Amino acid sequence: MNMKTRNILSFAALMAFVFAIFATSCNRSTSAVQPAGQQQLALYLTDGPGLFDKVLIDIKSIKVLVDTSADTRRNDSCDWDRRGDDDHRKDSNFVWHDLGISAGVYDLLQLRNGADTLIANANITKGSIRLIKIEIGTNNSLMKDSVTYPVNLPSNFPGYVLIKTRGHEFEEYLPGRNRLWLDFDVSRSIVQERNGQFFLRPVFHFFTKRASASLVGKIDPQKDAKAVLTIYNATDTSYALPTRDGYFAVRGLKDGTYSVFINATAPYLDSTINNVIIAAPKETSIGEIKLRK
Repeated sequence: MNMKTRNILSFAALMAFVFAIFATSCNRSTSAVQPAGQQQLALYLTDGPGLFDKVLIDIKSIKVLVDTSADTRRNDSCDWDRRGDDDHRKDSNFVWHDLGISAGVYDLLQLRNGADTLIANANITKGSIRLIKIEIGTNNSLMKDSVTYPVNLPSNFPGYVLIKTRGHEFEEYLPGRNRLWLDFDVSRSIVQERNGQFFLRPVFHFFTKRASASLVGKIDPQKDAKAVLTIYNATDTSYALPTRDGYFAVRGLKDGTYSVFINATAPYLDSTINNVIIAAPKETSIGEIKLRK
């Protein structure tokens, strides 16, 4: 075998080796299974909008409580508020996990109209997730009409919010991999008192894309009309603040027939669209709505 032939074979062997490593790594990344006794949890943060320019919320940590019991339904009558208050308590059936989020101040209004951010992604003990505990710091503020205001916490605020689940609400999009969207309801969470001060009483909802529906559309001309949308029926109400170009998206809606009220700024007229049928997991579009003067 001459030198040239040997070099060609060596190069071919090297490329085959590199390809094998690449293929193996790709296969691992797409089909990797969770370690025994563990599951993966991804939490996304999104925003139910309010009438502000900015809403800055100080999120310190997020923890979850996993029930490892064979039948979590036996614990439905558990005092979850007490368990949420004492996350250092040792119990063989319940395991707390700190999801290790990047603590900081989140501008929630950057997450509206279908935008969200992956706030936590961690491996946790396998079982039913029964509590999500969100620690809120004191560095909260908002901007309204280009003026910044502090947002205070009530004197009786415990420093955290507890979201209670029954364990089945999470979407298992791959074996052992779960995800859930947390919707921070700004319009209900920010309260202005008579003295003009703003207070934060956090209200969270949660949803999955598979088990909920969405509504999209466009308002024309949003730049001048500055419209605010209310999507409602007898049991549920949601809000949307379109982008400057008029596009809006509302997610996490339950199945039902809704009305859409468009509250426009003069000289544009308000309008209402009735009998909008929404069903999961479909995205319903009401197209472009042209406002009249």
